[in-house]
Amino acid sequence: MFRPKIPANPTPAGHLMPPVTVEPTTVVPSEQVPPPVPVAPAPSRPTVQLTPGTALALVGGGTAVVLVVGAVLVSMLLAVAITGASVAVCALVIRSLVHADAKRR
Repeated sequence: MFRPKIPANPTPAGHLMPPVTVEPTTVVPSEQVPPPVPVAPAPSRPTVQLTPGTALALVGGGTAVVLVVGAVLVSMLLAVAITGASVAVCALVIRSLVHADAKRR
């Protein structure tokens, strides 16, 4: 039961090809071609125009995101604080019970 069972390795099935030998080739240098001069592409998209309404919507959306993220983080911090306080109270109760039990003996 505790001895490992080693599976038998079956013979490979399918067509096996012999290894291919690679013959070295000589490198013939070619003439140096100068790199092409980069041409700045014409802008295909218009630039973004911010109207007062769009700017106000962006500010409102950003404010909403900051408030939601802040509320989530504060609630998580509050949950950790409440959990820590309850664990501390439980530790005090257990310690007083153990101490009271040891005093009676």
